[in-house]
Amino acid sequence: MKILLHICCAPCSVYPLQVMSAKGHQLRGFFSNPNIHPYQEYLRRAATLETYAAKVGLPVIWDRTYPLEEFLRSIAFRETERCRFCYYVRLSATARVARSGKFDAFTSTLLYSKFQNHELIKELGQLLVQEIGVPFYYEDFRQGWTEGRAKADKLGLYKQQYCGCIFSERDRFMKSQAQQRAVGFGSKK
Repeated sequence: MKILLHICCAPCSVYPLQVMSAKGHQLRGFFSNPNIHPYQEYLRRAATLETYAAKVGLPVIWDRTYPLEEFLRSIAFRETERCRFCYYVRLSATARVARSGKFDAFTSTLLYSKFQNHELIKELGQLLVQEIGVPFYYEDFRQGWTEGRAKADKLGLYKQQYCGCIFSERDRFMKSQAQQRAVGFGSKK
């Protein structure tokens, strides 16, 4: 099949590319990630993917827009549902490009990460099949997590420490409020 692969970052693409290529699929990458914050992080992830894609001969379609404000406005007051919205925005953009490019299916490297909500991604992929009309290629790539990470390390690919949104960046640095109270932060003394 001719598959359009949404890529969140280069390290997460290593294992899915290996698996789908071995199955004979014709792949093209798609980089569209309005959730990534700050802008320097967005640029670093894009540059890492450019280098990796050139190394492995993967053609990539680039969405070079950076509509951070639009993304943030869309999740304002719905922060607890931010992942649903974020997945939907990126998968929807991928499905639309897949339809216009006459791809047989679309998928995402989000299916590789053991930190992402697989069931929600699968649910939204199927919803987009109905909305946009392009099949969603589902495969659980998480079993290759260790292998993919090792290959990304060997290739020297930059690996970020959070999914990309401002909330996940905050979460990686902040302890929960309960943990902060336990060590004396946030008390009203």
